[in-house]
Amino acid sequence: MDFNWPYLARTFVLCLRALPVTLEITAVSLLLALLPALLIALCRLHKVRLLDFLCKVFVSFIRGTPIVLQILIVYSICPSLLNAFVKGMGLSVNVFDINPIIYAFTVFGINTTAVLSECFRSAIASVDKGQMEAALSVGESPVRAFLRIILPQAAVSALPNLCTLTIILIKNTSLAFMMTVREITAVAKIEAAYGYNYVESYIDIFVIYIIIGMLVQFLFRKLEGRLVFRGVRCSK
Repeated sequence: MDFNWPYLARTFVLCLRALPVTLEITAVSLLLALLPALLIALCRLHKVRLLDFLCKVFVSFIRGTPIVLQILIVYSICPSLLNAFVKGMGLSVNVFDINPIIYAFTVFGINTTAVLSECFRSAIASVDKGQMEAALSVGESPVRAFLRIILPQAAVSALPNLCTLTIILIKNTSLAFMMTVREITAVAKIEAAYGYNYVESYIDIFVIYIIIGMLVQFLFRKLEGRLVFRGVRCSK
């Protein structure tokens, strides 16, 4: 089979133009998930009554169901429920005019929260409990000790898993085309549909995702190295 090299180059450029959308979904989803994930992790670590059970159910449900199913639920059911609520309130708002990227933020934010909470839980649990006890014995408050002593160490421990989660999230954003979001994969599919150049389109997005993944790993390695170096200096 002969490759359409001009098409390959042109589509590669078009996919790169859609890269900001992919990165935006990734960044916003991570930001939305950070605080809820940390709170869920703390609830589970400290066995907060009722909240611990609810958090377990939430995490198990999100991690145990395919993200495609979560997309279908949010994008198919939520607009109808929201529209019924708006109509019931007597508001003249067209829910179906909402930018579909909002639903992408919602789906990937919820999914990331569940996975990130487990990442935080394992990282915090890996810090020696004696450090908290030592901090409390010298008069530190529990919150201050957690923020100044436990959390920085847990952040370093969490970085490898956070790197993996970020790469997985970037790849999962390729499913945003199901919500009509024009990210990398959606642009490639649309372009391929005109001349049935699917092989060339898939090669383009394959290369782009590989490059992004390598860059993310490089950045996280640099960040981890700097945090570890600062920790060593502080310990001296």
